Order: sequence, then C-alpha cells, then structure tokens
Amino acid sequence: MLPDEYRTIDFFAEDALPAPRVAPAEAERIAAEHLGVTARAEALGSQQDANFLLHADDGTPAAVLKIANPAFGVTEIDAQDAAADLIASARPELRIATVLRRPDGSPRRTTVNTENGPAVARLLRYLPGGTLSGPRHLSPTMVAAMGTIAGEVSTALRGFRHPGLDRVLQWDPQHADRVVGRLAGHIDEPDRRAAVQDATAEAWARVQEVAAALPSQAVHLDLTDDNLIRRPDARPPMPDGIIDFGDVTRSWAVGELAVALSSMLHHDGIEPHHLLPAVRAFHAVRPLSRAETEALWPLVILRAAVLVASGRQQAAVDEDNAYAKAALDREWHIFEQAIRLPLPVMTGLVRDATKTADAPAATAHADTPVRTLLRGVAADDISLLDLSIDADDMDHGSWMDAGIEDRLAASALAQGAAAVATRYGRARLTRTQVLSAVSTATVPTGIDLWLGRDAVVQAPAAGRVRTAAPDRVELACGAQVLSLSFARQGRPVVGAGATVRAGEDIAHLASGALVHIALRAADGPAVPRLVRPEYAAGWLALTADPAPLLGLPAGSGRPRDRDLLDRRDAAFATVQGHYYADPPRIERGWRHHLLSTEGRAYLDIVNNVTPLGHAHPRVEQAVSRQLRRLNTNSRFHYSAVVEFTERLTELLPEPLDTVFLVNSGSEAVDLGLRLAIGASGRHDVVALREAYHGWTYASDAVSTSLQDNPNALSTRPSWVHTVDSPNSYRGRHRGPDSVRYGPEAVAVIDELAASGRPAGAFIGETYYGNAGGVALPDGYLAEVYAAVRRHGGLAVADEVQVGYGRLGHWFWGFEQQGVVPDIVCVAKAMGNGHPLGAVITSKEVADRYREQGYFFSSTGGSPVSSVVGLTVLDTLRDEDLQGNAVRVGSHLKRRLEALADRHRVIGAVHGSGLYLGLELVRDRTTLEPATEETAELCDRMLDLGVIVQPTGDHLNILKIKPPLCIDSAAADFFADTLDLALVQLHGHTG
Repeated sequence: MLPDEYRTIDFFAEDALPAPRVAPAEAERIAAEHLGVTARAEALGSQQDANFLLHADDGTPAAVLKIANPAFGVTEIDAQDAAADLIASARPELRIATVLRRPDGSPRRTTVNTENGPAVARLLRYLPGGTLSGPRHLSPTMVAAMGTIAGEVSTALRGFRHPGLDRVLQWDPQHADRVVGRLAGHIDEPDRRAAVQDATAEAWARVQEVAAALPSQAVHLDLTDDNLIRRPDARPPMPDGIIDFGDVTRSWAVGELAVALSSMLHHDGIEPHHLLPAVRAFHAVRPLSRAETEALWPLVILRAAVLVASGRQQAAVDEDNAYAKAALDREWHIFEQAIRLPLPVMTGLVRDATKTADAPAATAHADTPVRTLLRGVAADDISLLDLSIDADDMDHGSWMDAGIEDRLAASALAQGAAAVATRYGRARLTRTQVLSAVSTATVPTGIDLWLGRDAVVQAPAAGRVRTAAPDRVELACGAQVLSLSFARQGRPVVGAGATVRAGEDIAHLASGALVHIALRAADGPAVPRLVRPEYAAGWLALTADPAPLLGLPAGSGRPRDRDLLDRRDAAFATVQGHYYADPPRIERGWRHHLLSTEGRAYLDIVNNVTPLGHAHPRVEQAVSRQLRRLNTNSRFHYSAVVEFTERLTELLPEPLDTVFLVNSGSEAVDLGLRLAIGASGRHDVVALREAYHGWTYASDAVSTSLQDNPNALSTRPSWVHTVDSPNSYRGRHRGPDSVRYGPEAVAVIDELAASGRPAGAFIGETYYGNAGGVALPDGYLAEVYAAVRRHGGLAVADEVQVGYGRLGHWFWGFEQQGVVPDIVCVAKAMGNGHPLGAVITSKEVADRYREQGYFFSSTGGSPVSSVVGLTVLDTLRDEDLQGNAVRVGSHLKRRLEALADRHRVIGAVHGSGLYLGLELVRDRTTLEPATEETAELCDRMLDLGVIVQPTGDHLNILKIKPPLCIDSAAADFFADTLDLALVQLHGHTG
C-alpha cells in the first residue's frame, strides 16, 4: 500500500465526498497559525472543498484559503499546484490562481485536522474581477473567449506529467457511465432519472465508438463559468483568469472543451448553437481530431448527466451545503439544453463548425440500381418552385400570404406542368414569421411535390418497407430511408415489412396529390420537415436531396455567407464597414422588416433611408415605368423635375423657393455651404461639435463627430469654428441650464466678427440627430441664426436625417425651433433608398451662385430621381406616415420611458416621433457612457430578431429611426425584446 502522501482519490472507493466542515473562525486560525496570514475569513461556496476569501485589515482581499476534501492526498495537491504554475508560465496573458509561497520559496501549505480526517490547506492567489457564473447571457465574444482559454490550457498541459494525475474522479468523463450508474438513484423523479440514464447510455455508446482514437493528457477539467475570472476592467465581462485546479487529472483532451461548453448552457437565452463560437475558438488554438469532433457533444451530455446525478447525491449527503443545493436547478437546465436536439444533429454542427463535415450524402449506394421514383411524370415536365428569398414570386410581401405555396403550385400546374417540386435545403421565405425573438424553422430537409396528373411511386432501389399507413410509407434502402407522406390523394400499395425490388410499385398518386419526399440516414433520428437555420447544418448532414430520384439535378446546398463576406472584404474598401462582426446576409426587405437568406426576419429599427418601408410597390412601379421611358440628365426638358421641385418648395416657408437636386446628404451639405459662402462672401463657417454632416470635403470639414473621425476637432481646417454641442442631457449645461448654450454660441459668432473673420454660415442639425435625437434647447436656433445674419452670414439647416415628417409633430426639424433657415439640406428620406438629395434656398441666394460658375449633377434631378421624389411625397401624404410617426412614435416613447423605470442602465429617452434615442449609462449621476454595453446589447438584439445600432460620440445611444410605416405591434415587439435583452445582460431593474 502507498504511504498516505502518495495516495490519490478513487471516487468509486468512497461512499461520499462531503465538503470539510470548517467555520470562518477556524479558517482564520489556520491561516494565522499555519500559513502566516492574519485576516478575516469569508466563506465561499464549493461542491466538495472548503474555500474562504481572506480579507486584510483594510478589507481588501488578500488570498484564498482552500481546504481540500480529506479524500485528496498530498500528491494530488502537488499536481494541482504544478499544473497552475505551468499554465502561468506558458500563458502569461492569463491570470492563474497559483499557490502562494513563503520567502524560502516553499508553498504556503499545511495539513489540518477536520472531522472527516486530515486535509491539505493552502493559500492561493486571489484574482479580482469575479466569475462568469450566474444567469447572465453570454455574448458570442464571451463564448469564444471561453473556448480560446480552454484551447490554451489544453495546449499548455499537453506534455505535463505527474503522479498526482493518476486519480479516479467522478468528474472525469472516462468514468461518466459508472458515475451515473452509481448515483442515478439519488434523482427522485422517475421521469428525470430515466431521461438521464437513457441519455447517458446513448452518449456513452457514441464515445466508445471513437474512444480508442481520443488523445489523453493532463486536463484542468473544470474550466467552467464558476472558475473563469473576469478581467476587472472588462465591459462586458471577458475572462482572463483561472481558479480551482481541484479536478486536474489525466483524461481525454477533448473533455476540457466539453466541460467548458456544458457550463454555458444554463445562461439566459443560450441555446446549443450559441456554443459554436467556443468550438471554433478552441479548434483554432488546439485543433480537434475527427474522433474528437465525434465525441465532443456526447461528452457534453455525459458531463450534464454527471452534474445532475452528482448534484442530487451531494445535496443528500451534505445537507448543509447551500452551494450544492443552489446548483440543482441550474444543473438540470444544463442537462435539458444538452439533449435539446438529437445527438447526431449536434455532432453534425460540430463537424460543420470545425470544417470536418462529410460531403453531402448520395441518394443511394453506388452499387445499387437506381430507378426514377415516379412513373408517369418525366423530369422535363416537373416545374421547380422557388420559395427562397431570391424568388420573384416572393415580391410585394406575398411570402406572408397564407396558402401562397399552394397557389403558386396551382398556377404552375395550370400552365401545363405535370408536377411542381420545391427545393431541398434552401430556406423557404414562405415559412418565415415576423416579430419573433426566435428564428423560424425555414430550411427544408426534403421536397414537396404537387401532382397535376396520376403517377406511380416505384422503389428506386431494392429495400424493405418500414412503415405503410394511409398517409405515409417508408422504404429502407441500404443505409437510407425513403419517406413519402401524403397530404392528399395518395396511398401505399405495399405493406409494412414487405421486401421490394427496384422499380416495384410502392404507392399510387392521383392528380391533385401533395407528397412530401425525404431521404434520411437509416440509423439516425426522425427528421422534421423544416428546421431552424442555426441547426440546419446538423440536420441536413443526416439527410440527402431527393431531387435526383425525380430526375432533377441536386441542389447546390445552403449558401456559405462567410465566403461572401470574405469576398466583400477583398474587393470592397474596408473603410466602408458593415454592421456587426458576423452579419446576416440581407437580400430582401418588406415594410419595416429585413430578411436574411436563411429566412430570418428582423425588425428594422435603423433605416431612416426608407421612410415608406422597404420595397414599396408604388415606388417600384413608378421607377420601372420611368425607366421604360427615359432616364437622362437634368439639362433635358421634361415634366417630372419641374413637378418635383414645385412640390418641394410648397413644403417650405418663404423665401425658400429655389431647389438644387443632388444625389446624397453629403452632396447637399457640401453644396449648401458653397451657396452660403458664395452668397455671403465670407469663408468662415461655425458648426456644432459632435455633429456629422457628410464625407465630401466641405461636409467632412464641418463634421466633428468623434466616432466618424476620432481626430475631428484637431484636423478641422482653419475656416471651421466649432461651438459646444447644445446637449441638454450630457453637455456642459444640463436641464434648465441648457439655455446658456445659445448666448455662448452667439458670443463665439460675435468674437469671430470682431476679429475680422465674420462667419459666412452657421450649420447645424435642426434636431440633434447624430447625438441620438436630442432636441435643441428652446430658442437656440433663433439666437444663433440672428447672430450669424447680423454679421452677414447665412443659416444652413441640415435636415438630412430629421426632415420629411420623421419627427411626427413637424415636417421639418427647424419648425420645432420656430425659425426659417436660409438654406435647407435634405436627403435620405427623399428617395426611399434611391440616391436623392436636395438643397432648397431663396432665388437670391441661388442666383449669387452663378457668379462662382455653374452647377450640374448628372443624375441629381434625373427623370427617375424626380419621379421617385414625387412618389415618396405622394405616399407620405396618402398613407399619413407623418401622422403614423406621431401615433406610433408616441406609443413607443412611452414604452421606452417605462423601461427606463425598470433598468438603471437607461439614462434617458430622447427624441420625437420616430426619431428616438435610448441613451445607456453606467451611472445616472456621472452619466458615464455604457459604450461596450450598448454594443453588446445591439448584438443580442440581432439574435432576438431586431436590427438596431449605436450612435453618438460615445456610441452609447440606440438610434431608433425605423421606416415610418412601422406599426404598434412592431413597436411593442421592439420594446419587449429590448426589455428581455436588458434583463438577460444586466439582470437588475431600477
């Protein structure tokens, strides 16, 4: 027998492992008398050990006192400390809870007596920051970081050897089946106990198929959310520290990742597919073998089963262990999520994430004679029905119509097709649900077939009839099962258990029949007809395209959107960025919805470019009609440009009666400044800080938004002079004091004039859009406009974002201020996505421009642009979209203000109509901007089906400027989803 100091734990030789019973006072004595630290002890939770945080006299954490379970020997503790030291040396960027040492270099460690026997007590380095435990949602970045750390630890420990690793732990996945078998009786509920036992049996069988090929090495085996420590200054939380090496052992290397994955499954809003970033991150650091990809998800299930069984046992034998009892519900939730999808589906997802997936399955074995499935219908007579996002039949929102698939099929049959078939594996837009926080099952795992004539289904290869019922028949052909389900007009002509030859009749179909045809793996689970896009790769790996059985070519499979993003980055200047790090591919819009190629519907909260809504039929028809007739430059004489410019001037007060047409807001502002400088003869311009006006030379020169140009203030040309942002919420003057902004701006304008450089123009947004929809202080523009005009300058109003009725109560932002500018610049909303902008001024100002030369824009004011502009104005009026901005905008603002009462992170709700801003802060007194939290919130909202983005110099304001056609149901969905996301990310309410 080995001496005690060399013994190691064998879980199966122990009845139970209750944590040592040590009171805080006793912990303080041990620390003082044996380890040389005088401190106050605070008990920490642990499953099987006793842990205490030691506080120095000033209250700061000094160290962690860990009293190991008496079952763990000295050699095991040596191995744990050596492993910690090794990782700390190999990965200096990680903070590791290593053992503290005395001046002579020896570890601060001793053996103490407990009621369960002698136990090793030692002092460990305290890591500030807190753990990732708790229900908080984990962002993809956090999930990936956990995977990266697991990969780094696995790499660092690969060559580690120590006799203390030779232990038999209940947490070691190599013993998972024995652990569950031994402890399952502690699960009192029969249905739960049976679920755990069944899942364990299936998962263990899968692991055993590849166990011989699984690499073994030293593993931490507990890199969970409880043991990964957040970097203290990280927002949102990001792990960079590791504690608790108590489970260090030698086991399957892939278990390191499986343990980390399982710990994420209980967090709010986390589904199995959310763990894939961790798989990819681990694989990038420490590549997984094919055997490991096959074993990974079974090991996640086994870990979950062990957690449930062990947790119930620990709570029973250690009744005072509040930590163990508190974990029971969490552990069951982990198990439920681990078995949420069939094991082969998750394994398919892992293969896809690591790019180790097999090629698509063939429709039959190569050595099996294959016949056409249908007799009486030739492939040339089958019409393919495209229900994807690219299909023209999906235009005008028809994808939302009930029965659209049947109507399209009936139309094709009426035009002479013998049959109509859908496509395998391509998301069906017809199955998309809008305003859903969870994606819809849109990806088909088979095909549907509508018949316009009688036909016979014949066996494509020899096989055995598995099922024969009035509404379905299943034929096993080798490794695959052919499944036919009849919605109408079909019946099998064979019985269950029958053996059929290739070409033998198995079902008769009458004209009008609707049949679902699918091919799946014979040894796999039942496959739904439609699956959610996030899991499609896993499900489709278990199926095959039935199209070749009908004589049709196999489909090209699901689009690889990442490939397209890489092509974009290669050819499209990256400074022209895109929303989100991993953006969905958006190829269609309808009203206030955007739609991805996966059939995911997103509520569009950011698109002030399309006030009428996406793909408005009236605009489409007007543009198509005009393009069929004429599109040329505005020097030709035609009616549309006249009618459009007349309509624009009718919307503005005197003396704004003359229009220039351009293509964008940047061009409009650039031209507006040139008009003001030319008319005034003065080259200096006064602009507001924290504003964005465009990217052309002049519009960029007056833009001072730090997010658009971090060097905005220091790189301004000498002719640009800035005044304080008149932000009544977070500016220098707040609330009632904001009335001081106007006189201060006037003083700057007066000082410029006194210095001999009077301003030729003042430019500002009339409603502070770039700062998140903050209203200017009452009377501000009246004071500033008067001052600039007093010195011979002109007032330029940037209405690019807020004009055209978006504010609801006012068509133009300057109306809210009760002023009339000299020059108005407008764009965005004018064309409903068509490039169109305008500058409206007085004839006197416009005529002065002739002294500088001429003006011409090739497509500004073209026939098509003019027709678009007219159509937008007509539709805004006819659909009362400005009124909708008042009604829905007011309702939405009330909902957001109610959220501010619930969530302390909401500092303010800005704006009017459907130009709103939700400002997020870390502290409502200091107004410290919650920049990183806002970014994380936007990512979470995307996952929940809402596209929203940050704005402002601190990127801490949600810009809420949806199409003006948005309705109350969508506004409520946005508010409800925002509430859910805030709870998941921040938990606390105000």
